[in-house]
Order: sequence, then structure tokens, then C-alpha cells
Amino acid sequence: MLFDTMDLVATFVFAISGATRGVRKQLDLFGVLVVAWVAAVAGGMARDLLIGAVPPAAIANWRYLAVTVVAGLVGFFASDLIARLRTPVLLFDAAGLCLFAVTGTQKALAYGLSPLMAAILGMVTCIGGGVARDLLTLQIPTVLRSELYAVAALAGAGTISLGFWLGLPSVPVTLAGAGICLFLRLMSIYRGWRLPIAVAKSKPHAETD
Repeated sequence: MLFDTMDLVATFVFAISGATRGVRKQLDLFGVLVVAWVAAVAGGMARDLLIGAVPPAAIANWRYLAVTVVAGLVGFFASDLIARLRTPVLLFDAAGLCLFAVTGTQKALAYGLSPLMAAILGMVTCIGGGVARDLLTLQIPTVLRSELYAVAALAGAGTISLGFWLGLPSVPVTLAGAGICLFLRLMSIYRGWRLPIAVAKSKPHAETD
């Protein structure tokens, strides 16, 4: 019950993130709802397909569609209210990121995957929706830039997998994993924490006689 609630909450906040991005890109209502749905369920669907949980929960359970539609409508009609928040898309995205780090990793562990692979699939759950949202709105995916996005997701998922491997109590481990993921993501947003960026060296000009 707790797992389902967390997954639906994560779905809602990711859908809000997608809807807000769609509004900023001046999409119509249908377009906003599509981006909201894709942002909310793409990562979870990828995870479910990879672990053999078919049909994916986002398709088999009507609640996921209902949650994304409600979030999309809220994002569309209350966009002015949401826009008053500081960097609203990033904040909703950060919240969804830490929740999906928890639910994605836990579901992979429940299906018998090793802690290492469960952590990777937890990360996939986190970043899949954001990548799909960014591609649909013609933006370079956040995960491919220097921001702590995939790294934050992997850190949270890895913490949960490590706690499972060590046999630690699930609730403190879950809170620690979500907290680490959220902390790293917020530090990237507000403090500018970044990964190193590759700098291409300019080629020397060919010498001429």
C-alpha cells in the first residue's frame, strides 16, 4: 500500500513537471496532457518492461492515467499559481526524482534483481520520464548535461540497494536514499553543483609555407 501510494505521488509530481513544461512551450491542452503523461510514466514503463512486469503498471492500472490527467489539468489551468514557485519545473522534477529512486529500486529488488542492477533500474525509473519530456519539448535532456540528475538518482537508488544488501531496516534506508537523492538534486539547482564538462581542445592551425 505504501509503495503504491509513493509511486502514485511520484507519478503526480512528474506529471506536474511535464505539464508545466508544456505550458511554458505554449502547447495546447492535449499537448500538455501528453507531455504530462509521458513525463510521469516513461521511466516506470521502461523499468517494468526490463524486469518482466508486464503489462506495465502505468497501462494495467487506471489510477496512473487518472493521476496524470488530473496533474496535467492542474498544470494547465493553474499554471500562473505554479509559476510563482521558484523554478517550478525543477522543484517538481526533484521531488519526483527522489520518490522514483525509492519505488523503482524497491520494485526491481522485489523481482529478484541483484542490488547493483536494481540500483541501475532505479535510476532508469527516475530519468526516463525526464528524458522523454525534454525530447518532446525540444530541449537537451537534463541527464545529458552537467547537472547532478542521473548521479543524484543513482546515489539514492544505490543507497537503497546497499541497505538491502546489508540487511538494514527498510524504512531508514528508504528515507536515507530519498534524502540523498533530493539533497544532491537541490544542491545542483540552487548551489550549482555540476559534473566536470569535457572541453574540446582546438586543433592547431596547419602551417603554411
